Amino acid sequence: MITLTDKALEVVRSHIDQCEEEFTALRIGIAGGTPLSPDFELTLIGPEEIRKSERKVDADGLTLVVEGEWVPRLHGATVDFVERVNESGFEVTLTSSTTAQEKLSDGPLAERVREVLNIQINPAIASHGGEIILVDVKGTEIYLEMSGGCQGCAMSQMILRQGVEKMVRQSVPEVSVIHDITDHSSGENPFFEGPLV
Repeated sequence: MITLTDKALEVVRSHIDQCEEEFTALRIGIAGGTPLSPDFELTLIGPEEIRKSERKVDADGLTLVVEGEWVPRLHGATVDFVERVNESGFEVTLTSSTTAQEKLSDGPLAERVREVLNIQINPAIASHGGEIILVDVKGTEIYLEMSGGCQGCAMSQMILRQGVEKMVRQSVPEVSVIHDITDHSSGENPFFEGPLV
């Protein structure tokens, strides 16, 4: 489920050996960021530090510890140890399939938002080659990603604020905040970098 590169395995095992087996597992935690681009924090821990909410995952003979809710999102992820000019450290690369993203968002509120996107919004923007998907739900806040013709489009902010947000709020008034987590800088016509909210 999670792959460690040879370099990452070498570094982790070296640290475990130096600590004379005080630490026996590597915790992959989330330290912020967004659902599509989380900031990960990797820590060596002992067996007594594993929480009830965490699951153990085997990766090439090494025990990884991950919060249960993040196990589906980390499926297919790769952990590498990178060394650059000014920095070195672990880097986690997630798979970016829509299916994996949508597994994050379950429940009545997510279903209702998806219904608005699929019935009212996406058919209208499909003619421009665009699509908007629900990536995650945190409480009453939702995270949307634009793709196709909407990614990097100069009109995407207006479409989100005057069209998408209005339709979602009318149909699902419980939604408190709508985050656009699209990487517009990598679209065909990039104009904006970072979230709108």
